[in-house]
Amino acid sequence: MTSVGDTSATFCATLVDEWLRAGVSHAVIAPGSRSTPLAVALAARKEMNVHLFHDERSASFGALGIGVATGRPAVLLCTSGTAATHFHGAVAEADLSCVPMIVCTADRPPELKDVGAPQTIDQTHLYGTAVRWFHDPGVPSFDASTSWRSLASRSFASSLVPVPGPVHLNLPFREPLLGEVVNMPPPREGAWWNQVSPRLVNAETINLLARRISGKSGVVIAGRGCTPEVLLLAKKLKWPVFADSRSGLRNGDPHVVMGFDAILRSERWSSELVPEVLLRVGEPPASKVLSQWVSSLKAEVLQILPHSTVSNPDHRVAHTIIGDIAGLASSTEPLVEAVHFDWLEKWSRIESRTQKRIDEWTAENMSEPTVARVVTKNQKSGSHLVVSSSMPIRDVEWFGDCTPDVFVHSNRGANGIDGVVSTAVGVALATNKQTTVLIGDVACIHDSNGMWALTQRNVDLKIVVINNDGGSIFSFLPQASALDAEQFEFLFGTPHGVSFEHLAKAHGVSYLAAHDQKSLAKALATKGTCLIEVQLDRTQNVSLHGELNAAVIEALS
Repeated sequence: MTSVGDTSATFCATLVDEWLRAGVSHAVIAPGSRSTPLAVALAARKEMNVHLFHDERSASFGALGIGVATGRPAVLLCTSGTAATHFHGAVAEADLSCVPMIVCTADRPPELKDVGAPQTIDQTHLYGTAVRWFHDPGVPSFDASTSWRSLASRSFASSLVPVPGPVHLNLPFREPLLGEVVNMPPPREGAWWNQVSPRLVNAETINLLARRISGKSGVVIAGRGCTPEVLLLAKKLKWPVFADSRSGLRNGDPHVVMGFDAILRSERWSSELVPEVLLRVGEPPASKVLSQWVSSLKAEVLQILPHSTVSNPDHRVAHTIIGDIAGLASSTEPLVEAVHFDWLEKWSRIESRTQKRIDEWTAENMSEPTVARVVTKNQKSGSHLVVSSSMPIRDVEWFGDCTPDVFVHSNRGANGIDGVVSTAVGVALATNKQTTVLIGDVACIHDSNGMWALTQRNVDLKIVVINNDGGSIFSFLPQASALDAEQFEFLFGTPHGVSFEHLAKAHGVSYLAAHDQKSLAKALATKGTCLIEVQLDRTQNVSLHGELNAAVIEALS
């Protein structure tokens, strides 16, 4: 009769073997005892890149970063109890951003439930509807060994099809937690579990799209999920492309408009350049000015998404098409004709003047938009840039420069500021490419655990921290004028007084201070992992943004 320890060891070794066969190559482990059988099985396979994170929340966002960068799920593992609850933020983000992840929470066996055993909580459906599939196979038993490979294969497939996202396996183990691998069920040729997502795009749908956009004046609003084929379609139509920083289309092409937020603040141009149709592709940009402009128009709004998710916050979408974006764009392109007047030329002229004025202003003023401009200008081809939510993603979207062949990421599903450093660590681990994270001070402090053991990881990560001693984005909101200064500062300004130099040194991370554009560019060019601090005055942030936008509007008038 096989021992409990041997059964658990064999069960876990089978899961890992099938995951490797399916294409999983990364595992993120938060240390603990009850998870020992699966942790040992993951570490035993040299083909698996195993990353240890001391903190569960940091671990979960590290796994998220791996999924973001590769499009493949990482296995994420923790012990039982409250450890599993710390995964929830990253699971929510993975759900809303459609990022694959295989979440494995170790658990106590049934006889230790509801009896006051330590590290025991109810982990059944712990993440609710945020996961694509939940399963608890019970304590491993050889009687169920014929299902083990199917379990692993299904968890992998369910994280990718029909909509990518997190899958949760709750795995109870009895002691002893160590054992030998015996009689592992044999694999079979090909995947054990296949799920096929039918393509919803057909000739009728393509013709419908072509009829709606052909020969009309329009704008492509391009977000995360876009492909180069979208730009080719826009070229055929002679339409401008409002390219979000994550679209992958900010490559200097004359069809690409990066300064759309500043341009649309001009009453003249926002009212004069009115399109007949708007084509949104992928996730929407962060710009509130853009969304308000779209809502104010009578133009028909069409939308192309890669997955059957809902993205219609302004309730303006007339048609949503779900399918392969590249294939849909390339199939539609031969069927359309260009707009019959100088629509694109007008947009190109004002975009050129906008970028020239942003360059001039940021060269003369050190500000948060200036940091975004310098950071984007100094990214190398093939590198990755992770941008925190709140002000950094807006500054990069509104004032960032071209980033050809640079992969830009941001956790915009739930728009949280948690786990940003750890997400960047995951991206760097998965890609082995130079990675930069642009982050605010509050978000960096919130996820400073992402720097644990950072110098022991084989990554090149630049952490650029804009330190204005608090939460500057709230100064743009009505609370700033509705509350008295003292109350606002206490509730929203939230000064912290943290020394980032000391924080970096506590983790053994090199520290650099940047005071102007030149020193920031120089710091970004250094080799190896480091934290780069840019100290700015929070009280001037709103006025400096206002000055820059006013300068652009003046240049356009």
